[in-house]
Amino acid sequence: MSAEESPVRRRRGPSMADVARLAGVSGQTVSRVANERHNVDSVTRDRVQAAMRELGYRPNSAARALRNGQFRSIGVIVFELSSFGTTRTLDAVAAAATSSGYGVNLLPVLDVNQSAVTNAFSRLGEQAVDGVIILIEAHTLDEAGVLLPDGLPVVVVDSSAHYDYPIVDTDQAQGARLATEHLLDLGHSTVWHLGGPPTSFAADRRRRSWESTLTKRGCDVPPVLDGDWSAGSGYEAGKQLAANPDVTAVFAANDQMALGLLRALHEAGRPVPGDVSVVGFDNTEEAAHFWPPLTTIHQSFAEVGRRSVDALINEIQAGEHHHDPVAVPTRLVVRSSTAPPRTSSS
Repeated sequence: MSAEESPVRRRRGPSMADVARLAGVSGQTVSRVANERHNVDSVTRDRVQAAMRELGYRPNSAARALRNGQFRSIGVIVFELSSFGTTRTLDAVAAAATSSGYGVNLLPVLDVNQSAVTNAFSRLGEQAVDGVIILIEAHTLDEAGVLLPDGLPVVVVDSSAHYDYPIVDTDQAQGARLATEHLLDLGHSTVWHLGGPPTSFAADRRRRSWESTLTKRGCDVPPVLDGDWSAGSGYEAGKQLAANPDVTAVFAANDQMALGLLRALHEAGRPVPGDVSVVGFDNTEEAAHFWPPLTTIHQSFAEVGRRSVDALINEIQAGEHHHDPVAVPTRLVVRSSTAPPRTSSS
């Protein structure tokens, strides 16, 4: 084989022995500097660090953490990056982790099953993290066949998951109750529901609370129309709701579906809130600029992120955790999309 035909060999990175030779010290001294031990004089430490920089040597963070007991890094396993709630919570987790001196390693999971979840934990372990926050909004995570591996502190961001780990989430049930009660208190005889995808924990909690609230108030429970969180699905479901003259109030499981619903009602000649009142969920930045401005449920993603990171750091540092779930409160934001129902004489 000629020189032109010979395969290209990958050049190995500099080793600890290379650093020791360049700095004129023992390998043990290099190890002490790499592991941030204090039993090395400042002159020798500077010489070793200069050799590391010259050679481009990067200490093995995993080995150092095994000795020091901490990586100062948090892993985040996430299922649906396109979801508004997931992205906002992820932003909040990253901000809270950074302010606490921790880095964040993000690992998206395409399929929520035992193999994928186990593989995600394994990969995060290789990336040297102190603990894991799970942001997976799907019922399959809660099935008996999907188990979370031992060995790392874990916080689950969802109030419906049944694990022996700290659980942090928005109080989904409270938010749905506030939305439904608001419409009933305005005088509507019942409230229709435009729900999120059946695979979603949040959508399920909101749907159950809406139904429970109607039942407790002695109201009829209309059939649920399911969307997929998008404005397009809200529009398609909205066309069905707009065609039904019995519909006077709708609670949409998120603001984006409420946006599509508003368009469908407008096209059908059913004014909001004169003919139909609409409440959303999330209080997105755009909700105040819908037409009409949307009454909605505010959830604090920043608080969910902060409480999740705090719970995980407590686990990491104390080696123990509390099992009681943390439900971050919601609040009703009243705007112009809701009003009392039109009277029969009007």
